[in-house]
Amino acid sequence: MKKLITVNNRSYNWPSKTTVIICLDGSEPGKNGYIEQAIEMGFMPCMKEAINKGTYELGKCAMPSFTNVNNLSIVTGTTPNIHGICANFFYNPEEKKETLMNDESFLRASTIFEAFENEGAQIAVITAKDKLKKLLGKNLKKSICFSAEKADQANLKDSRIENVLEIVGKPVPEVYSADLSEFIFAAAVKILESNQKKIDLMYLSTTDYIQHKAAPGSEIANSFYQMIDGYIKKLLSLGCKVAFTADHGMKAKSKADGTPNVIYLQDLLNNEFGKNSTNVICTITDPYVVHHGALGSFVTIYIDDKSKIENIKNFIKGIKGIDVALTKEESVKQLYQPSDRIGDLVVTCKADYALGKGVKDHDLSQLKEPLRSHGGLDETSIPIFVSEKLNENYKKKKQLNNYDIFDLALNYDE
Repeated sequence: MKKLITVNNRSYNWPSKTTVIICLDGSEPGKNGYIEQAIEMGFMPCMKEAINKGTYELGKCAMPSFTNVNNLSIVTGTTPNIHGICANFFYNPEEKKETLMNDESFLRASTIFEAFENEGAQIAVITAKDKLKKLLGKNLKKSICFSAEKADQANLKDSRIENVLEIVGKPVPEVYSADLSEFIFAAAVKILESNQKKIDLMYLSTTDYIQHKAAPGSEIANSFYQMIDGYIKKLLSLGCKVAFTADHGMKAKSKADGTPNVIYLQDLLNNEFGKNSTNVICTITDPYVVHHGALGSFVTIYIDDKSKIENIKNFIKGIKGIDVALTKEESVKQLYQPSDRIGDLVVTCKADYALGKGVKDHDLSQLKEPLRSHGGLDETSIPIFVSEKLNENYKKKKQLNNYDIFDLALNYDE
């Protein structure tokens, strides 16, 4: 068994103990962040102590600040230009249609799980939503891999585990609920307690339903993070090293009256340059629109007449609430995007705005609370935590990113 595992030009030490890496979806950090507020208000006593004993930093996520993009950055240790996942939803040039980017065929890099499994490691991957299962589990043949959303369908052939509901002692959770994330933690604890083979690496990826719904410090948010605190305590009591980060932050994007503060970019472009001259793709779009109504902070735009790219870019930059408008070439260089999977322009908006296609393209009837969403540069701040003190070498990194979390957890023991 090799001590050092190399994948995507990064090397990782073999875990000295069971190492649990967690992606806490949508966990906006900082003084007014979810974890910080919950600790200050007394809802995360375990984390308060663990931060004092371990390592806690703020870092950045990959762009766009979306779930699929960043989960795959985390588990490959790379950026979208390498692993190829640049959206939840994109215009597929091969099929010439808008497509969900949740099939494993879209992933261009090996995962850390695959590399460790090939060397004999025991791996367990549990995600909230089934949309991530195929991507996270690509090429895994022996590792446990299933989603909370479809835990009842897990079987030995596809997931290397069966009877999950019996093992966990919980029913299949509702997809729009805190229970979906809690199921992941409950399953992790049960697997670690009952598995006859020692798990070397475990990856848990939650859902941001609560963060879309509630602000840091709110009763709903504090209750959710209190639940997480309890499970982190259990994982630590089992002798695990626990590390977590987030796939993105989360910002409020509503007007004073509670209605979404949206820039409907397609409508504006149609009025200025004519209908069908551009095609705005809202890349946050996924099957779970109750969260956000397909309104995020990042879109990509396809333009028929390439000679108009600069004119359209300059027009967009003049719209109130726009943060940056970049050409394809600029986005590849500055945001590490895969050039063949983005449009002629990439546009992000400022923290208190959201980007939409056209007014008629978004069904907001299911949004029950003021809009909270993500995708832009203002939602790239994320927490980075490892339950043990790291040696000082990690501070030599120019920038800490969420896709450094496996490196930090495995390579910087004191």
